[in-house]
Amino acid sequence: MIVQRRDRREDETETPVTRVGYTASKKVGNAVLRNRAKRRMRAIAREVLGLREATGTDFVLIARSGSTVERPYDALRGDLEYALRKLDRPSS
Repeated sequence: MIVQRRDRREDETETPVTRVGYTASKKVGNAVLRNRAKRRMRAIAREVLGLREATGTDFVLIARSGSTVERPYDALRGDLEYALRKLDRPSS
């Protein structure tokens, strides 16, 4: 799974809310596999991002072919937590 983050400017938002988008291209597989990948990403995002403070940030979770559907749920959740830790680190 690929995770992208964008911090919104203050003039773009009235209230600090975290928004999440999900995408799965045809490379992931047929409609059944794409929908399964998005359902898994939604469930993981609810668990992981639901614990975070609403900050006016946009996230996009992009499914990868094969791995998003076949990877064990706990490992996929760990991947999202790892990606968020990397995104939270200040750039050098």
